[in-house]
Amino acid sequence: MVMVKDVEARGMHHCETTALGVLLRHEGLDLSEPMLFGLGSGLSFVYWDSKAMPFPFLGGRVKPFDLTRNLAARLGLTLRTEETTSPRKAWENVAAPIDAGRPVGLQLDCYHLDYFRSKVHFGGHVVAMYGYDEHDVYLVDTGQQGGAVRTSRAGLAMARAERGPMTARNRSFTITLPARPLPWQDQIVPAIRHCADAFLAAPIANLGHRGIEKAGKRVPGWLRRAGEPRRDLPQAALLMEQGGTGGALFRALYRDFLDECARLIDDDNLRAGHRLYAEAAVLWTQVSALIAKAGESGDAGCLDQAGAILHDLSRIERDAMRVLRQV
Repeated sequence: MVMVKDVEARGMHHCETTALGVLLRHEGLDLSEPMLFGLGSGLSFVYWDSKAMPFPFLGGRVKPFDLTRNLAARLGLTLRTEETTSPRKAWENVAAPIDAGRPVGLQLDCYHLDYFRSKVHFGGHVVAMYGYDEHDVYLVDTGQQGGAVRTSRAGLAMARAERGPMTARNRSFTITLPARPLPWQDQIVPAIRHCADAFLAAPIANLGHRGIEKAGKRVPGWLRRAGEPRRDLPQAALLMEQGGTGGALFRALYRDFLDECARLIDDDNLRAGHRLYAEAAVLWTQVSALIAKAGESGDAGCLDQAGAILHDLSRIERDAMRVLRQV
């Protein structure tokens, strides 16, 4: 058995921030999950639907691994990323850093992980690996999935090699702090402004505040759109609230990030943005509850209510990002 020493296997809400937390704490930098998410400019929104999809997808964050790239660039970290189509090379890429005493991050499809409680394909899942033996690997996943967990080496190989939406080719990564790390506090304002600019200037109507407005128009028709409303609508609601989002489609995490920032920086725009995202988080939880209720009851009126709230949310988040851009 090979195990990295002094790994704090703390499972948090979201997979990518959980893995980043493991890697960064091992390097000596311990930041809260909301701070990791916010410094990585992780918040976004996408409404995605196509004929090939069984049901629309609501996403509340940037693309998989963009958060890691953003955070590394902002804090001056050395991010070493490996990708390969070779199973042998893929294993060498993770075994080598662990043999050298460094945990490694992996992007994979959670469907093949032995411990995963819901068997669904999601190729953007991220875990931290800190050990292995002849049969198993030792991982840190979210608290919801058990925190410190293990899965078979065969299952891990399948998870890493899976192809499909949001997958990567056996992607693994390590993070190294520079000898003189940049003060992370100095990067708060650039991270907030970057996130706000991207949200407000989204290039297509499926993204940002325009995407939320589009969702407000489409959600009232979800009972007709669903193949199995009793399954599809509660599942969509569950993903919004509990699918590794930290609650309220990542809005609770961003609210907490802004709260932490407002304790460090005296700025009226920052406080205003925090108040608006606190309001938004409550409303997103209401939306998910209404979507679930519509699926369980077949009552289209619940979806009409959800659509009306989404129209309000589009305005609230647009206003929030406008003030946050001025921080």
